[in-house]
Amino acid sequence: MTGRGLAFLVAVCSAAALLASCTMSGALLRTSAGNALRRNSVAPRTGLLPRRISGVSSASRNPHSHRLSRSLRARCSTAAAVTMELTSDVLKTAEDYPMLIDGKLRQGSAGASPVVNPATEQPFACAPSAGMDDLNDAVAAAKRAFPSWSKLGYDAKVAYLEKFAEEVKKDAESIATLLTKEQGKPFASALGEVKASADRIATVSALGPLEPEVLHEDEKTRTEVHRVPRGVVAAITPWNFPVLIAASKAASALLSGNTVVVKPSPFTPLSTLALGKAAERAGLPAGVLNIVAGGDELGKALAEHEDVRHISFTGSVATGKKVMATAAAGLKRVTLELGGNDAAIVLDDVDIEPASRKIFQASMANTGQVCTAIKRLYVHEKVFDPLVDALVTHAKNARVGDGLTKGITHGPLNNKMQYDIVTGLLEDAKEQGAKVLCGGSAPEGPGYFFPPTLVTGVKEGVRLVDEEQFGPVLPVIPFTDVDDAVARANASPFGLGGSVWTTDPEKGAEIASRLETGVTWVNAHITGDFAGKPPPFGGAKMSGIGREHGRAGLEEYTDLKTIRVAKKL
Repeated sequence: MTGRGLAFLVAVCSAAALLASCTMSGALLRTSAGNALRRNSVAPRTGLLPRRISGVSSASRNPHSHRLSRSLRARCSTAAAVTMELTSDVLKTAEDYPMLIDGKLRQGSAGASPVVNPATEQPFACAPSAGMDDLNDAVAAAKRAFPSWSKLGYDAKVAYLEKFAEEVKKDAESIATLLTKEQGKPFASALGEVKASADRIATVSALGPLEPEVLHEDEKTRTEVHRVPRGVVAAITPWNFPVLIAASKAASALLSGNTVVVKPSPFTPLSTLALGKAAERAGLPAGVLNIVAGGDELGKALAEHEDVRHISFTGSVATGKKVMATAAAGLKRVTLELGGNDAAIVLDDVDIEPASRKIFQASMANTGQVCTAIKRLYVHEKVFDPLVDALVTHAKNARVGDGLTKGITHGPLNNKMQYDIVTGLLEDAKEQGAKVLCGGSAPEGPGYFFPPTLVTGVKEGVRLVDEEQFGPVLPVIPFTDVDDAVARANASPFGLGGSVWTTDPEKGAEIASRLETGVTWVNAHITGDFAGKPPPFGGAKMSGIGREHGRAGLEEYTDLKTIRVAKKL
């Protein structure tokens, strides 16, 4: 898009968001490249909060950033004059994607922000930008709603959540289309995420109440332990699975009796805001669930808010540390699902065909933008060549492109900063002797596309192996001794997931037990059983604190309270 066209779009979005107000002062623009790295929705991956200059992040790498900032000073009449000129674009204003605050859908007081389609590198819609008044209103509404919601019976809570899930399912295709446009993933994957979000809400509802536990009772005394909700929960969510993670956090916190304020990543706000419409139609009580949109400073302000008692954050280690430091000032509880550098270990007895297919999927799903994707692959030297050949075949069969195009298997990386991280790590590996077996270069044209790429000739000490790439570039490393492979897999500050691949499941389970991770698979990776009794999920070491999903996910949002009763004075 030309600078003039981009300025026109911002003017249209801003004017709509301000509901024909002719004053643009104080509006803050958020470009998709200027708010965060990787999945962060509070601050860049470096952990440094960007300085603010004329309303634009100094961390932005968007070449249009200064032009966009100036465009905010355009008069509203400009928007009216150019509306017809932009009819060929798929334009939506912030008015189409309101925030949910205190049971009502409303606009942001800080203007509007363009949302960029990573397949085109062009803004396709606008999101409302919440100001501090909006944030304070959302937290105040959640605080007011907490006493009655926490006392509401379990069955009544379940009924509300089930209705919420039904409303999400009704809008599944429209939300999925929105998700593909702002996140980049293929439509089929986006639709699967939205449906899984509704299913996750229903699954959480089926877990049953957190009943008190009687530790001791005799004729004189009774000692009980209760799980009690904490109050207002801040759910700060990432851009890789924005709908699923927001729905999961909200459902667990709500069912355990808390109230929630969700703040999505500025890269992918629209699909999460769509959940707010579903919640409003479902008739959730006012203030129980609130959804606000904005940039990194809004997430920081939410985490710092004195009335927030629990922060649930998914994102990078660097930002997770800042969230934890913020929480420490008020002794707030935290749930942190942070980065991972998952290692998979392939033994010499593996069945190549099914293993290669599953390993490729587990490393390249969502274009590698999965916290628990395989990011390091250790393969026994006896099966190294045939497994690598099979993986290369799978990579060459992948179809990379716009997620709304039929038959596409892999969409773009979500944003320019993440694209630069992935390509930078690959270039560094090549400078140190890495051999690129397939992929390795972006196609011509717009979009943050990068093909599935397999790399050999690297080992520990190379950034591609040591750091989390969060993209479709997989280092494949040979080994001869299983104990050595385990030691290398564990020689990482990360500890989110890992896997072992073998035809001997018992041997695989023994090796898996030695991996220092929060979750480990045998002959699988990423997959989880979310039916019946879903397992807890979370990281070890620097990959996080706390657990999500299942009964452990409900307990995560509660405090233990002991009640000791003397039956006689």
